[in-house]
Formats: sequence, C-alpha cells, structure tokens
Amino acid sequence: MAGLGMLQRYSEIPKALLDCKVTDLFALLGGPSLFYLEGQRSPPLFITVLQHGNEPTGFDAVQKILLKYDGAKLPRAVWLYVANVEAAEQGLRVLPHQNDYNRAWPGTPDDSTVEANLMAQVVEIVTENPPFASIDIHNNTGCNPHYGCINRQETPFFHLAALFARTTVYFRQPVGVQSLAMAEHCPAVTLECGQAGQHAALDHATEYIDACLHMHHLPEHTVVPGDIHLLETVAVVKMRPGVSFGFEGEADRSALEVCFRSDLDRFNFGSLKKGDRLAAVQPGTPMPICATINDGRDITSEVFEVSGEQLVLKEDIIPSMATLDTSVIRQDCLFYLMKEIALPR
Repeated sequence: MAGLGMLQRYSEIPKALLDCKVTDLFALLGGPSLFYLEGQRSPPLFITVLQHGNEPTGFDAVQKILLKYDGAKLPRAVWLYVANVEAAEQGLRVLPHQNDYNRAWPGTPDDSTVEANLMAQVVEIVTENPPFASIDIHNNTGCNPHYGCINRQETPFFHLAALFARTTVYFRQPVGVQSLAMAEHCPAVTLECGQAGQHAALDHATEYIDACLHMHHLPEHTVVPGDIHLLETVAVVKMRPGVSFGFEGEADRSALEVCFRSDLDRFNFGSLKKGDRLAAVQPGTPMPICATINDGRDITSEVFEVSGEQLVLKEDIIPSMATLDTSVIRQDCLFYLMKEIALPR
C-alpha cells in the first residue's frame, strides 16, 4: 500500500483495472496512480480522472476506451492520472483529512501540502515533453448541461472545448486547478459531464476521448462564433462560515438560518432576474453568503440583499454549478456567477 501522497507509476494497465469499479481502485492501486500507455502517435494525450472521488464518469470512460483497444496500441500515446482513489473507495468528493485535489495543482496559494507536492510531481513528469493536450474529466452535483472549461482564450483551447460542447466557460479563478496548471504547457480543457451515473455522460466522455486520440492536430483556423457559446466566470458565491442552511422540502425550515429554494440548480446557465428570491432567512440573520470576483473584491452587496425575511437579487445573474448538495456547498461553493462574452477577434 502506498504511503500518503506517494505517486504510483505504471507503464501498462493491470488487467483488473479493465473491469473493476471505482470503489475498488484504492485496494487495487494503493493510491494516486500515473500510467504511461504507448500509442501509434505522439506526443501523448494527458487525461486526468477522479480528482473528486464521487465523480466516476472520467474513469468509466477511460475504462471503455481501454477495453476497446485491449491488445492493440492506442491511436495516440496517453498519460493517464487516476487521482483520488482513496475518496473514490467511499464515494466522497474528498476525505476529511485531505485537501481538494483540484485546488492543489501548481499555482495553488499553498504549495506546502501533501496534495500540492503530489500534483507538482505529476506535472513535472508529464510535461518533460509537452503533451498533445490535457483533459480533466468531472461530474457535477447540480443540474447542468455538458460543457467545457478553458483558461486561455486561444484558438487551440477553443477547438478542444468546442469538440465537446458548444457551451464553453472561460475562467481564471479558482487557482490550483488542473487545467490552469496544464495550460502553461499545452492546450487544456476541463470537461463537465453532468451528474454521475448518467449513460449519456459516459457515452459523451468516451466519444470525446476517442476523438482526441484520433486527432492528428488541433485545428488552426478561428472558431466560428456560432459553434461556441462563450461565458466567463466573474465571481464565486459561498456560504459564510457557521451559517446553518438547507433547501425547501428537505429540512426543518424553523431550525435553519437560511432555506434556499429547491429549484436553484434548475437555473444553471439560464438566468435569474433582479428581485427574484433565492432563499428564506430567519429574522435578524445577516447576509449569509459572500460573492467575490477574481481579484478577491467582495461584491456581495452589489448583487444580493436581505429584504424582510428573503434573500433576493439586486441584479440579473447567470448562475452555474449551483447544487443542492450541502456537503459540496460547504467544501466548495454555492454557485458561480457568469457573463456572456464575445470570441476574441
């Protein structure tokens, strides 16, 4: 069994990996594992899966690809990083003793953690020769479309994202994520594949990986504006520490300081309008959420207000990644604020 933070390295796929469940991976691999797989073409494609242990679609898609090409060379060489297998064993995003894997990549403010050291090792190894491209595959807990995230507004990044979905999100915060780190070395994309367990998500991710493996090169022509709907993350909205909260219909409203509307995640990538209610709040409860933009400035009072016993909007917003999972909200955020932007000329 690997020690905490030790990176396991493999040059071939153990046969047991081809038909195991994600909950079996910790027993099988012993810890975070990096595989190099030969292919007919190089440089290799870098694929990261299971940064969050409750997001299995990436691993399941890779498993399908490996089964398809079992006994044959892949169309392109691959670096495969199977990340938080310990959390996957328990079906959790992250374990209590861990830091979030996808906040620990180079560029993180705290590079002294076990997880940061681990991710630095991975980047050093896979970028000794620049990869063809980098793909980080995720699920999300709320109701979201499939979309790609990029960190540079450059042609190869746009094409990599548009190959997956028309909806593309550009962001520079939070830092310490895989795609930001890898964007320093090659075109990189994060794939958000909807909720775990959906067959459509698995099929979509599998087809995308296969398409990338067969790609000779990323197109050099400018992406046609109609082929991509580009949004930018402008702020993150989090619960203030110590606030008790839940959702209508799922909790005793009288026991909570804040009770959010139960359809909040249905507005992801849609819109909520000025004056719309987000939550009921107990009398005397101060502002329970905090919105900060990329430079850290607090814009809460510009976007939200407590009016009577309601938390309401002061302006129209486009939310994304809103979730009804209270544990994810505590570990990460309530949702992000987006705005539509034009493709650079």
